[in-house]
Amino acid sequence: MKSNKFITGVYWDDKDLLTGIKEIQDKGISIFDVRTPFPVHGLDDVLKIKRSRLPRLGFIAGALGGVLAFYFQMWVFTQSWPINFGGKPYLSVPSFIPVTFELAVLFAAISLVFGFLIRSGIGPGAPVIIFDERTTDDAFLVAIQVNDESEVSNITEVLSSAGAEEVKQVEPSKTEQDV
Repeated sequence: MKSNKFITGVYWDDKDLLTGIKEIQDKGISIFDVRTPFPVHGLDDVLKIKRSRLPRLGFIAGALGGVLAFYFQMWVFTQSWPINFGGKPYLSVPSFIPVTFELAVLFAAISLVFGFLIRSGIGPGAPVIIFDERTTDDAFLVAIQVNDESEVSNITEVLSSAGAEEVKQVEPSKTEQDV
């Protein structure tokens, strides 16, 4: 069973955070999570996070929505309910473009929302781990999970030497997200 104890280091500048993370990783310490008040350029590269596959999901869902929209309009106007509008052809492709585009965008958007929520493990009722509430305002936080009490002094020393302004041991509060 994983420990519920963490050692957190608080930084006040994003450049110091990136430098600190590099130093922590050089010492062979595994970082559990990094919390920032805004996106930090280069953080994904430093943490070695792989590129997201969500754009592929959006493209596939958008293409599926476009194909379904075009096929449905083609079926309705040529097979199910063909109506002659002033001698125009039944299969009038230019008139299908707006609906096809809108359904492609709709399918892509809906799939991206649900794909993001599922992949991130967030949504209504998901537990929220709060390390330090200042990370929503102006603080940058690095959290390291403690598996053995003998690691505490070593991790605390590494975080301090890596430039963390505040280092403390916490057992984060878990709350249910109210939506």
